Amino acid sequence: MFPFIDTAPRATPPIVVLGVIAANFAVFLWMQGLPPQTLEATLVHYALIPLRYTDPRLAVSVGLDPSNWMPMLTDMFMHGGWMHIIFNMWFLWIFGPALEARFGRLGFLALYLIGGVTANIVHIATHLDSTEPVIGASGAVAAVIAAYAVSYPWARVLTIVPIGFIPLFIPVPAFLFAFVWFGLQVLEGSSELASPAMAASVAWWAHIGGFVFGALVAFLARHARAAPAAPVPTPPPAPTRVWRHANGWRVPDVRQRFPATDEYGRRV
Repeated sequence: MFPFIDTAPRATPPIVVLGVIAANFAVFLWMQGLPPQTLEATLVHYALIPLRYTDPRLAVSVGLDPSNWMPMLTDMFMHGGWMHIIFNMWFLWIFGPALEARFGRLGFLALYLIGGVTANIVHIATHLDSTEPVIGASGAVAAVIAAYAVSYPWARVLTIVPIGFIPLFIPVPAFLFAFVWFGLQVLEGSSELASPAMAASVAWWAHIGGFVFGALVAFLARHARAAPAAPVPTPPPAPTRVWRHANGWRVPDVRQRFPATDEYGRRV
């Protein structure tokens, strides 16, 4: 399944989405021009390596710095090949702009970055002894996909489904697209954990962690927006003053403690 276009509203220019895409391509092109030894040193320093944090003593013995937390952010701006970055950035371009319009630019950026960090934490928790460098924006993009599906569940996503060499364009609701996509990640991730001897080239559990985070954030934001505001108490209306005429004067008609009398002691 490959998304081609969506129908969710895009009320504002997706400045943050375009900025994130530009940053990813800039880093990718920079890495493509590095010599092999420099590229390897860059991966060791900026890619996510779970062993760096799960076994600090062993990490130090193999040249990893356990106090270096930069990879929790920097790894999501690095990619291993053209197909890797094109797929990730295309998914971000399809599902990101509508979310940026809904959450605001800072809100969307926070969703993207924290979603990527959450994905890294889940990957570390499920690969405690791994020394394989992990790079890519897939975990952050997974958070965007999930948040989109929760925010616009009935938005149509025109999806390319290849049948052999024939591509079929099928419009599906966003929640169905996300459900199928997430199911595939869980299936592949479970298979990886069941066969730890088989090396996986895809961080499936990072995808799962990012997706769950994005869905939870969008769910809370949606219910917070739908909650009715507390009624504002209104002050009681001011008493209406009634006027009367007495002895040629226009005076307020207020209740008096004692009956009014004239100069002869008669009530008036």
